[in-house]
Amino acid sequence: MLPKSFYDRDPAIVAKEILGCILVKKDIELLEGKIVETEAYYGMSDPASRARKGAKIMWEDAGTAFIYMVHGNWLFNIITLSKGEPSGILIRAIEPIKGIDLMKKRRKIKEIENLTNGPGKLTKAFGIDKRYNGIKIYRRNSPIYVRKGRKGNFEIVERFRIGVKRDLPIPLRFYIKGNKFVSKL
Repeated sequence: MLPKSFYDRDPAIVAKEILGCILVKKDIELLEGKIVETEAYYGMSDPASRARKGAKIMWEDAGTAFIYMVHGNWLFNIITLSKGEPSGILIRAIEPIKGIDLMKKRRKIKEIENLTNGPGKLTKAFGIDKRYNGIKIYRRNSPIYVRKGRKGNFEIVERFRIGVKRDLPIPLRFYIKGNKFVSKL
């Protein structure tokens, strides 16, 4: 399990270094997926940040789950930096590893390539919704957490965030080059 200190850093660094790690959810069965795509968000200076829209949870401790709805889909975020410094990362896509049949049942699809290749798709497949908002994902008893993955040689692609009308002048979307589970534009 990644410790709180992993998240208590600049969101762009966390968003890059969490790639290749494993998102885990204790459910009817254990669900696991390799994180393959993320986005970083800063505080009040970031025009796309939820902090600017009044999301008080962004001021919470690093490692706090922040779950909110956009276009009928729950999005799973993790707060970064210290309490009082709003920032976080969005987990955009994962590569399914364990619990794939349960994920397919929840998504009502058969093809694995379309199972978790987007932020709303992965939360539906994992059964992540508002109930998990505010949990500390670094605590031992947490139903959702991230653990280290196998060391892999992969290239990280940096792009601008998806669906952001007013963006910062630096790329804050990160993904594993060539991974078929990265979200499509």
